[in-house]
Amino acid sequence: MRRAEVLPGKPFPLGATYDGNGVNFAVFSEHAKKVEVCLFDPADPKKETRRFPLLETTNHVWHGYMPGVHAGCLYGLRVHGPYEPKKGLRFNPHKLLVDPYAKALHGQVDPKAPIHAYVHGGKEEDLVMDTQDDAWGVPKAVILSDGFDWEDDKRPEVPWHKTVLYEAHVKGLTKLNPRVPEHLRGTYAGLAHPATLEHLKKVGVTSVELLPIHAFMDEPFLTQKGRSNYWGYNTLGFFAPDARYSASGSLGEQVSEFKGMVKLLHRAGIEVILDVVYNHTCEGNHLGPTLSFKGLDAGAYYRLSEKDPRYFMDFTGCGNSWNATHPYALKLIADSLRYWVEVMHVDGFRFDLATTLGRDRHGYDTRAAFFQILHQDPVLSRVKLIAEPWDVGDYGYQVGNFPVLWSEWNGKYRDTMRRYWKGDDRQAAEIGSRLTGSSDLFALSGRKPTASVNFVTAHDGFTLHDLVTYSQKHNEANGEDNRDGANDNHAWNCGVEGETNDPKVNALREQQKRNFLASLFLSQGVPMLVAGDEMGRTQKGNNNAYCQDNELSWVNWELNEKQRQLLEFTSRIIKLRREQPVLSKRRFFRGAHIWDSELKDLAWFRPDGKEMKREDWEKPYVRSLAFLLGGDAIATPDDEGHRIVGDTLLVLLNAHHEPITFMLPALEWGADWELVVDTAASGESLRTHTPAGGKVQAVGRSLVVLRRPATEWE
Repeated sequence: MRRAEVLPGKPFPLGATYDGNGVNFAVFSEHAKKVEVCLFDPADPKKETRRFPLLETTNHVWHGYMPGVHAGCLYGLRVHGPYEPKKGLRFNPHKLLVDPYAKALHGQVDPKAPIHAYVHGGKEEDLVMDTQDDAWGVPKAVILSDGFDWEDDKRPEVPWHKTVLYEAHVKGLTKLNPRVPEHLRGTYAGLAHPATLEHLKKVGVTSVELLPIHAFMDEPFLTQKGRSNYWGYNTLGFFAPDARYSASGSLGEQVSEFKGMVKLLHRAGIEVILDVVYNHTCEGNHLGPTLSFKGLDAGAYYRLSEKDPRYFMDFTGCGNSWNATHPYALKLIADSLRYWVEVMHVDGFRFDLATTLGRDRHGYDTRAAFFQILHQDPVLSRVKLIAEPWDVGDYGYQVGNFPVLWSEWNGKYRDTMRRYWKGDDRQAAEIGSRLTGSSDLFALSGRKPTASVNFVTAHDGFTLHDLVTYSQKHNEANGEDNRDGANDNHAWNCGVEGETNDPKVNALREQQKRNFLASLFLSQGVPMLVAGDEMGRTQKGNNNAYCQDNELSWVNWELNEKQRQLLEFTSRIIKLRREQPVLSKRRFFRGAHIWDSELKDLAWFRPDGKEMKREDWEKPYVRSLAFLLGGDAIATPDDEGHRIVGDTLLVLLNAHHEPITFMLPALEWGADWELVVDTAASGESLRTHTPAGGKVQAVGRSLVVLRRPATEWE
């Protein structure tokens, strides 16, 4: 009897799995009538060399085993079934589809190809199926073999309370760095180059949080304007590192290069956190292209309207929303995350628009299936999980309302810091909460200060330099008539809009940068620094540079004297945070004596040296206040169970435009204070001492840190 060309194979694992003799293919589709695998010539990816059907189905998974197919082969999928958009069915075998479980993609989407399943531009929109073949313009999946040598790679496993996040773009971080070889700039290898690692260590960050590196598509409306989706929040493949950041190739080399980057970062003691976009994909709404999920089973992977399944529900503002209520759509998320942890060795994830993933049929729910799957998973429950806790749907702003295990980008922290240093009224109570870990947001759910990821700037918005240089956005370069980007940024230009030669304005701007950085690293919680902010990077007032893949977005490494001073200040303030245990507490403050401490763990003072009372917090004009962190009042012991005793810090905050003289607390709060930080002094060495009950002047809009050494308690 003649042996069948395609063997039955197995329904797991999903995707293409090479075993040394052939490849097992497994593809989920609940409503398809036929699934075919198409092989392509690696030397000519537009040339289809072979096509065969997956004849077996198990639990809606189509599967088959092909002997003789080897690693390095290219493939795509064609899925047959009804084309009935009004029923949510969009099968079209004329459109080559990317395997959702593809581990590497070769080539990019060509927007000139007929990538829409319908007759694009027709009067009936998406209701008439298009019969043009688009395989020549669609990326091909690469079959991989696992042969990477990790050399006993060890995860840094940085505790949350010691974590300093550094949000960076793989390309933008090194593209202009002259110390990185030109052919490596803007790549995974460039990010792991010794020059880059040296800078990261100098600054003092523990974890790089990389903007999306999953394979993504540039939106056609951008490519038509000669622009691209620089940020990458437009995912096509959740398992594949984008080959555009590879210096070594796109036929699987990008995977090895990514692994090599992780290995070298780990060797330097630095974690790798991925910004992941599971809330939507690049396929858009009902009029978007058909590249993968939409052609495999649209109703399984996307939230469709219950009233009219022709249309996609959209909580993201990007045309579609991932169906986090469907078991196979949820399985893909979990399988993808687990792959990045177990196979690619990453240390955690930041979830873009995470509120969308927590939506069930009735709205956002902290007990949604997405959360439960991650929480019970023995792998995923042990890595760092960070939520961007909002989306654009109803009740989308969920800051403080994510489950345990999760940390969150704290947008309230960002807004409060900006308002306070701008000099807005009624910020005293807010600044008190945000500096001390935002217990009002996180304590009731049983979480700790590390649930708050504190940031003043992020990739989305002004850079730190622009925050103090522009009061209004200037996004004209995006070609959208300055309509895009946030309008309310709580920014202040220090008196002049844009760059100026006025020395007083420029001096104030540098001081404000130091105020923001000092506030960030003196706050309880997890600080996040944006790449380049430590060196005064500017986007010339553009607060939405998502489409600017050019020098406007890339980090500039040619520094002037002010920028070098800012870099040194940033390194010093992070070093101070690292050395002072009172700045990275694992529990919220009690405002009380701990153990047998001489001091309270936290106390707040007015400029006259008296402890603040309730009515002081409610006064609208309070812009000057101080807080003390008791070095002998740390509640948690170290890992060996020993009591932690550190220096006591006294922080003076003056957001008023005029100098304020602070009377230091009386003798029972400290005998002799050493000045260690003054944001009004750009780079001078500070070693002056002031006795208890003495006076210290904080100039207008400045922050001062005084220290009482731990040895004085012994």
